[in-house]
Amino acid sequence: QVQLVESGGGLVQAGGSLRLSCAASRLTFRNYHMGWFRQAPGNEREFVAAINWSGGSTYYADSVAGRFTISRDNPKNTVYLQMNSLKPEDTAVYYCAAKLISLGFQSRDTRIAATYTSWGQGTQVTVSS
Repeated sequence: QVQLVESGGGLVQAGGSLRLSCAASRLTFRNYHMGWFRQAPGNEREFVAAINWSGGSTYYADSVAGRFTISRDNPKNTVYLQMNSLKPEDTAVYYCAAKLISLGFQSRDTRIAATYTSWGQGTQVTVSS
């Protein structure tokens, strides 16, 4: 059973930065593409960013492009989300997700939560105005 554990969330003022981490275990990490999603109260879970198995390809939601950066460290089995210039509308629970590389890394499918097979429990990010 794949295990994903997020950390790094918290309370930050608008314009500030946070770095989320997702530690993966019980899997061969390089065999998985990784993604970050978020869900605010009353909203559906939405795509934030994704990175392919090698780190050589990434996708971002339009709402975070230019402010957030996804990266991964395969020897450490960890994926990161660096969030800069945070806005109150970034407030949400942020989830890490994994999908096998056999499922591909096309732009359209990678943005769909249902294509991911494993999920973490989430970490709360709150941005105050």
